[in-house]
Amino acid sequence: MKISEAWSPFEPCKEKPWTRALASHLFRRAGFGASYAQLQAAALQAPGEVVEGLFGALDSPDFLSQMRTLERQSLAGGGVERLPNIWLYRMVKSEAQLLEKATLFWHGHFATGAEKVDDVRMMLTQNQMLRNNALGSFEVLVQAISKDPAMLTYLDSKENRKTRPNENYARELMELFCMGLGNYSEQDIKQVARAFTGWEIRNDKFRFNQHQHDFGTKQFLGNVGDFDGDQAVSLVIGNKASSHFIAGRLINYFVTDLDCPQEVVERLAGQLRESNFDIGHAVRTILSSNFFFESVGKKIRSPVELGVGLYRNLEATGNFIRLSEMMRDLGQLPFFPPNVKGWPGGRTWINSATLLGRINLVGEVLADSKTKLAHEDLAGLVAHYDVNATDQMLEFFSDLFLASPISKSSWAKLRVLASDDRVSKSERVRQTVFALAALPEFQLA
Repeated sequence: MKISEAWSPFEPCKEKPWTRALASHLFRRAGFGASYAQLQAAALQAPGEVVEGLFGALDSPDFLSQMRTLERQSLAGGGVERLPNIWLYRMVKSEAQLLEKATLFWHGHFATGAEKVDDVRMMLTQNQMLRNNALGSFEVLVQAISKDPAMLTYLDSKENRKTRPNENYARELMELFCMGLGNYSEQDIKQVARAFTGWEIRNDKFRFNQHQHDFGTKQFLGNVGDFDGDQAVSLVIGNKASSHFIAGRLINYFVTDLDCPQEVVERLAGQLRESNFDIGHAVRTILSSNFFFESVGKKIRSPVELGVGLYRNLEATGNFIRLSEMMRDLGQLPFFPPNVKGWPGGRTWINSATLLGRINLVGEVLADSKTKLAHEDLAGLVAHYDVNATDQMLEFFSDLFLASPISKSSWAKLRVLASDDRVSKSERVRQTVFALAALPEFQLA
């Protein structure tokens, strides 16, 4: 693939046909995975049509009402420890998979920990704000997060006074949220902090206190003027380094954990600048591109992708309290990022302890009596799709779970397991799925 063609729309051809496996790749990256029925339907459409379907997917009013009920119950209970259960449930059940995947991205990008904030309402409000803006204007999103009570509480920026400008938010705005290291100076941080003076939280809401605002002239990133916080955010976003930084972060999240050619990053950054930082436009470009469909198997699944994806692939529901506990043990509990930098991702997801834990997660979900499948059990699942022969069953689960083809030797071992008539069909299928989960290929997205 030529670099100049990286962001061109993928066009299936004889050498690279559109298949269930590629559709599965799309659903795995743009969401958390698909049922076999979704893959069958997607394979009959053009890739671009499937992408547009992901953008157009909406949750039903009944589902949204159910989510509001769960959130009210969480507010009544008062404990932030319930929040991950609610969001994991939403990820498994939501029809708007791309929106949830993008919301999870921004949650890691603008990392805010419930353990420190310790306020259910603040955390739920921020989560919904991220969802509302996840595929919209980056500037609108950054302006909103800059005034978000949970964020300002997390960064100890609840009061920013002109006599003592708080540099925490100014630093993270440039380093982690918009520009990246090396693109600003310590003097820039001090000057931007002055622009945010007068920003405070009162009664759990943002308030601008003009009596504490520094109205003097500020100078940062080549700009000079009497800037306030809103203007400072706009100027930081308008710096060319921001488009390059966000383009890189989007590529790392949706496309590949591997280093990406800088020219490829810059081409997407250019599109961001031309579209006035329209995130939805950039994500649509990514998911439709040659580069994206060349990236099969070039990411390691995060714990959330693995756990939520398993439920969605198997058309199942289950014990979300236990799922939260397993996410914590594997290093990615929503609402509880490790620090303001979020989860580093990539190879950090895998070590000897977490690899065993990831395999055991699959085994526990399959064995748990609280796991309910749409077609009664695993035997009912394969029967529903008229999957009978051993090789058919292996192909069925490979399409659902695996980003990369497995070796002939692994296939041969799985065939023996999948055709063992000494155990019930349901147990045979369960053992086959568990064996697949132990393969290195199962860890890839």
